[in-house]
Amino acid sequence: MISTHAPVSDVDIFSDEVLTDPYSAYEDLRGLGTAVYLSRHDCWALPRYAQVRAALGHHGRFSSVGSVGLEPALNERRSGGVLASDPPEHDVLRGVLSESLAPRALARLRTDIGRRAEDLVAPLVERGTFDVVRDLARVFPVSVVADLVGMPLAAREEVLRFADAFFNTFGPLNDRTKESLPVADALFDRLTTMMSRDNLEPGGWGEAVYRAADQGVIGEHQVVPLLRAYLVASMDTTINAIGSGLWLLAERPEAWQALREDRSLVPLVFEEILRYESPVQMFFRRTTCPVEYEEAVIPEQARVALLFGSANRDPGKWTDPERFKLDRAPMDHVGFGYGVHGCAGQGLARIEAQAIFSALLDRVDRVELAGSPRRHLNNVIRGLDSLPVTVTTRRV
Repeated sequence: MISTHAPVSDVDIFSDEVLTDPYSAYEDLRGLGTAVYLSRHDCWALPRYAQVRAALGHHGRFSSVGSVGLEPALNERRSGGVLASDPPEHDVLRGVLSESLAPRALARLRTDIGRRAEDLVAPLVERGTFDVVRDLARVFPVSVVADLVGMPLAAREEVLRFADAFFNTFGPLNDRTKESLPVADALFDRLTTMMSRDNLEPGGWGEAVYRAADQGVIGEHQVVPLLRAYLVASMDTTINAIGSGLWLLAERPEAWQALREDRSLVPLVFEEILRYESPVQMFFRRTTCPVEYEEAVIPEQARVALLFGSANRDPGKWTDPERFKLDRAPMDHVGFGYGVHGCAGQGLARIEAQAIFSALLDRVDRVELAGSPRRHLNNVIRGLDSLPVTVTTRRV
């Protein structure tokens, strides 16, 4: 039940039209209020920055347990995983790889990741024309993360298909979700086999997770779901941010020139990409008590969509938010979430993306579109399926 005066919208935030260009819908939702009831999906939405960040920071009121997706039946399938748990259970699961993802451990990877980026970028630049998404963005993070996990080569192509299907299941039971369910199930079984103890390379994240199970820190049944979560979550943001970022820069040659002249802007522009084109557009939560806002009270046990993509374009937080600015430095965006469920792999994502941009800047004077970009529609992830570009080799 909703209060009499609560803002209500019948927008379908999972329609093809909205997923293709969600920002006018987000603007309408922000204009309606701090909390808006979405009648088509029987859930609430938080479209403004302040309320999204506050909800992310208060897992006691906005729980992830059985509620990170919209559909209750599909949430049951994620039960007990690192995404669908709260402290203290969540802290135990996340702690298994905390040392591997700590800044000191990641710093030791920076040189190797930079070299790998150069090895991938150099032949693409030599070709002159390539597809950013298919030849670069989908190749690099998968290679890096799979090596860190210790996955066999045969599993790596499967991971991308699984990730897309997996994130579709966070939405409603629309056609995308229905088509993704059998794909996710089949690939999960395959990945389970490929991530067995005997198939993983020694010394990687996979070995560390199995060791935690041997020591009784986590259950044996939690090993593969935990590896799956880290594998998928460590790629989606990086892949889509690289694709969206190079699209934005190809359309703004003056921005590419500015980055060439001042490399200190590279880390900042990655944060602005995450703000402007948030790869993760939303996750859901469940209220554990009534939550009162100025226009409405969200009741206990309500499903709530935290709209990251809308929060990151909120004019109440950002000056001129519809403008892509290299020097904005939006370090408090919610593109990586926030709070206890803030993306565990965000440090790695930053290193990977900065390595790719730096490798391109070393070699390329100009990036131009070589055809029309094609968007890939997913219920909660925003990104491209194809981005053909032509690069002009940097003059020495």
